[in-house]
Amino acid sequence: MKTFKKIVTYLAYVLGFFIIYLVFATAASYIATNKNQAKNANQNLSIYIKTNGVHTDLVLPFFNETYDWRTYLNPTLTPNKRNTAQWVSFGWGDKGFYLQTPEWSDLKPSVAFKAAFWLSESAMHVTYYDTVKVSDDCIEIKLNEQQYKQLCTFILNRFDKNQDKLQLINTDQNYGPNDVFYEAKGRYNLFYTCNTWANNGLKAAGLKAAFFTLWDKGIFYHYKQK
Repeated sequence: MKTFKKIVTYLAYVLGFFIIYLVFATAASYIATNKNQAKNANQNLSIYIKTNGVHTDLVLPFFNETYDWRTYLNPTLTPNKRNTAQWVSFGWGDKGFYLQTPEWSDLKPSVAFKAAFWLSESAMHVTYYDTVKVSDDCIEIKLNEQQYKQLCTFILNRFDKNQDKLQLINTDQNYGPNDVFYEAKGRYNLFYTCNTWANNGLKAAGLKAAFFTLWDKGIFYHYKQK
């Protein structure tokens, strides 16, 4: 009986911790960083934040005078073998989720457990676009050259490179005809999600972001406020 009580007490502590953590994470997502970032005429470069309702991607020009992603990425490696891309999106996340869970209905308990507790590797999801349209789920952000370079550096540094070459994941688990996956650094977990990564990218560029967030809504909230 004593052992049972200890187990129940332990589980109660664990549950209490996660409840407190989720409350903190939710509250922190409403606190803005870089809220009063200076706006000036030099902020003439556009990027986008894009969500599928759960996951936030950072969408950048595939190439421009400031940064050329063609140095590292090849859109002809996609199933569509496209070579007309003008935009490229980046989403960092758990490798198991990406490759084994194209839809929430495909989610397996083992995949979720590994993702939550640092037991799985990560991947970078790269998708190419000819055009990007502003909507409730896709918001334009203006940057200056320095901010843009800082964001590109942040993204590039999360790829797992081999002698400065990005490592493509050979898989048939693509989400569509215009995307690929690459090996990435770091491990997804309960305290650092795909949205946390995207939010930190905005922070690294000195852009408005949530103080901390686990969810896409924590990012979009600050750009939908007037």
